[in-house]
Amino acid sequence: MSVLGVTAPIFLIIALGFAAVRFEWLSQTESRALGAFVLRFAMPAQIFKALSSRPLAEIADARLLGAYLAASLICFAAVFALYARGGRARAAMRALGGSSPNSGFVGFPIASLLIGPKAAIALALCLIVENLVTIPMALALAESSGLSQRALGLRLAKNPLLIAIALGVAASLIGLALPAPLARAVDLLAAAAPAAALFAIGGALVGLALDADLLSLAPVAAAKLIAHPALMLGLTALAAGADPDVRRGMLIMASAPVFSIYPLICRPFGQEKPGAAILLVETALAFPTMSAWMLAF
Repeated sequence: MSVLGVTAPIFLIIALGFAAVRFEWLSQTESRALGAFVLRFAMPAQIFKALSSRPLAEIADARLLGAYLAASLICFAAVFALYARGGRARAAMRALGGSSPNSGFVGFPIASLLIGPKAAIALALCLIVENLVTIPMALALAESSGLSQRALGLRLAKNPLLIAIALGVAASLIGLALPAPLARAVDLLAAAAPAAALFAIGGALVGLALDADLLSLAPVAAAKLIAHPALMLGLTALAAGADPDVRRGMLIMASAPVFSIYPLICRPFGQEKPGAAILLVETALAFPTMSAWMLAF
């Protein structure tokens, strides 16, 4: 299957989600509810299914995890340093926009079409870095988040994606096989994740405005769409013997635009409008850039 044959349907579904909310075929509330369903049920089911059915050694590839961590930290540090003079909160939010992709709602559906079930392994490795390193680090650097380490730890412990990772790894360790009715229910939920995720992110783009200085935001988009996947491509090349499908899946994740709730994370720090502009620009540019990166592997 050609790269455009994979990416074009993906972005058509995003466009359909945008049109559905823009022309009020669905309300913003209904679109957000769909996104919540994907985040809390469908995607965790997909992750659990992939992880629980494979040996732990196949899941916990320290080489690929280290490569993704290094690529993310380099991009984070570079963007933070570039914007540091404007204040820590501003720099931290820009750094987050340049290093944390929408691996779940954009990268994962595309990877699923290209590499199949192993996309969930790639997603799990990426989510570990994003949820345990880059997002908490951005919040900590912003300082005004008001979250103690205990509160942040409790919030992460309630994250359904992280719970799915933990349960999937545990099931893999003990060789757990779900009863047939429960396994079928997990399969049905997992199958709903890719298309619903893309539709939901399209709806989330409605109402975002480019009322920030685009030139000043260009380095953030360049870090996310160019530097992050370039570093990932180079670093994973050093991981000799790693599963090539998982490597490709993680490259796709790294090439995705920033995650859809990014402007909401920026809001408490007075950065919601620039955050919305970054999300819109990166999502618009992701179609050609992600297609190009898929050709590179």
